[in-house]
Amino acid sequence: MAGAAALVRSKFPDLSAAEVVHRLTATATDKGAPGRDREYGYGVVNLVAALTADVPPLAASGAPATPSASAVAPIPSSTPDVAAPPSSEPDNRSFAVGGGIGVVLLLGAVLVALLIRRRRHAPPA
Repeated sequence: MAGAAALVRSKFPDLSAAEVVHRLTATATDKGAPGRDREYGYGVVNLVAALTADVPPLAASGAPATPSASAVAPIPSSTPDVAAPPSSEPDNRSFAVGGGIGVVLLLGAVLVALLIRRRRHAPPA
C-alpha cells in the first residue's frame, strides 16, 4: 500500500495525504460485499485506475465527494463500523517473552554441553 501511495504521490505531487488515500480508495476494485467490508476493506488497490482515473476531489469537510461516472469504482457509502469480535490471536509480547526465554535456555544448554565436553577431553593433571 505504501508503494501505491508513493506512485500516486509521484504522479500527483500536490495531493495531500488524505487526497492520496481518497484516490486509492475511490479507484479500488470492490470485492466481497458491496462497499467497505471486513474482508476487503474498500477493495483491492487498482494502481492503473489510481494513476489514470478522473477522481473527484475531497469535499471541504473531508468526507468523500460523490463520484463521477468516470470514476472506476464508486466511493463506498458511510456505513457504521461494527465492533470487531475479540481477537483469538495471542498477544505478540507473549511470543517475544517466550522467544527470549527460549534463546536464553538454548544458550545455557550449549554452554553446559561445551563445558562438559571440555572437561572430558582435558588432559589429566
